[in-house]
Amino acid sequence: MSSTTQTAARAELIDPRGQRFAAVITSGLLAASIILGPGAGLWVLVVQTLAFAAGSLLGLSSSPWGQIYRRAVRPRLGPPTELEDARPPRFAQSVGLGFAVVGLLGAVAGLPALFYVAVGFALVAALLNAIFGFCLGCEIYLLGTRVLAR
Repeated sequence: MSSTTQTAARAELIDPRGQRFAAVITSGLLAASIILGPGAGLWVLVVQTLAFAAGSLLGLSSSPWGQIYRRAVRPRLGPPTELEDARPPRFAQSVGLGFAVVGLLGAVAGLPALFYVAVGFALVAALLNAIFGFCLGCEIYLLGTRVLAR
């Protein structure tokens, strides 16, 4: 068995519909954070930052949105037609975590422009996934693996 096959065999596989579900919740929270601004929106951003951290550091199944999907939504749906590797979405959660942390720093440091730009970038990426099923962080991960493989 080749190392690529072994790596694929060990990779965690996920239902891609769960990622899209999580992107819808993430989009709503990030939009609310922007609408509320760096003051009141800070606490909404803290919640989403913790969700990004759980998905990134502990795994997608540890994310609160993944938990809700797995327990409340997926049982009502048919089985997925395909599963996908969890590594690209987990990387996307790390990218989201980075933007959320920068947004938090902007809010805490009294730099509202930094807050709005960082949260805005995260919101655009979440909306791309929620609306079109296009995971920008996943594509960056896949591009990086192709470049590093050369």
